[in-house]
Amino acid sequence: MTQENQNRKRGAPKGNQNARKHGFYSKVLDETEQMNFDKATRVEGIDEEIALLRVKIMSLLERDPENIKLIMQATNTLERLVRTRYNISKEDRKGLKEAISNVLRDVALPLGIGIGANLGK
Repeated sequence: MTQENQNRKRGAPKGNQNARKHGFYSKVLDETEQMNFDKATRVEGIDEEIALLRVKIMSLLERDPENIKLIMQATNTLERLVRTRYNISKEDRKGLKEAISNVLRDVALPLGIGIGANLGK
């Protein structure tokens, strides 16, 4: 083995896109999804995910207000993301869940969506 080979780092060079083009996910993503995946891998932090989830919850409340299971799954995911983002302690979890439930009630009731009674479950 030459000195040059010994000093070479293992693995692909920085910026190599082989894993995205030929790797595990390439078989399950179409071209548009691969482009979106590439963009998503450059996002640092979870602020965008929190914002997107809030928008999707509002859309869900407007389009499918009776889908309580999905609404609760989405709000629970939102709670976990916010807790992670702000490093909220276990003691503050209950208050955060109550705050999210209150916001949903404040949004759902004015829209005439009958989910408020189910939020405590």
